Amino acid sequence: MKNKLNPKGLTFTIIFLAQSANYGESLGNMSVLKKITRDGGEQYSYISRQALRYNIVEQLGEEKAPTAANGKGDKKVIQFSPETTIKDYAELDFFGYMKTTAKESANKRAAVVRLSNAVSLESFKGDTDFLTNAGLALRTGDFGNIAQSEIHKSYYAYTVTVDLDRIGIEENENIEIENEEKARRVKRLLDTIATLYRDIRGRRENLRPLFTIGGIYDIKNPFFENMLEVKKNRINIEKLSDAVYDFIEKDTFAGIVKGQFDNDKEIIEALKEKNIETVSVSDFFKKIKKGIEEYYLG
Repeated sequence: MKNKLNPKGLTFTIIFLAQSANYGESLGNMSVLKKITRDGGEQYSYISRQALRYNIVEQLGEEKAPTAANGKGDKKVIQFSPETTIKDYAELDFFGYMKTTAKESANKRAAVVRLSNAVSLESFKGDTDFLTNAGLALRTGDFGNIAQSEIHKSYYAYTVTVDLDRIGIEENENIEIENEEKARRVKRLLDTIATLYRDIRGRRENLRPLFTIGGIYDIKNPFFENMLEVKKNRINIEKLSDAVYDFIEKDTFAGIVKGQFDNDKEIIEALKEKNIETVSVSDFFKKIKKGIEEYYLG
């Protein structure tokens, strides 16, 4: 099998606003956010790539691949059923798999759609929420339970990278889906990310992009990963501009929700100087989807 499409990569980096969207292990009665520590001891909450993947798969609107438990006792592993393939399940096509059987070597597929962790752009300051179930306790005449939960509202940034020439192709199983289906799958992925949300602890957090920048490139580099910063509700324009190499200008677009950031007009002007058009977030995804159609369908 030979793929006739030229190697191309889609990448874009997103900023969204959310609160307390991914918890780790609890310490006593304290629910602890997932965090990383940087220089100076500053802590930043994050939403893991696994959590983002889960929400994307749940909202993708595609049939989920069946799973099976292989092995015995403590060595039992839950994984995708051996008979599943990328032909039938976009989930496997996008995020890869490892399928094993007792008498055969592992059948693996590396992820074609890659996600970074969504890391907060504002540091965690130790805020907590005091929790009780007093409403229920009063009904029974009991004292109820007390707990605390770390809380953090911040802008977050993450990056999506897609190997477009590998979508719908699995050489080990001699599978290649039609280009029309490849385009449909990627466009459906983009629609899902554009309206992504996350349910957690009675809340529905809106993960839709407030700012995004990227495009379809000959080089599969996540050009804008780690290049977006927000301070006092202003995107760091100097760093953003420096992330734009001259050879990617013509293929790059940006989308912004006007009025969200205090320097949105400056952002638009700075990117214009780099020959980058800034449109609404909705139009950004329309432009990317048009590029997807041109790539797969000509």
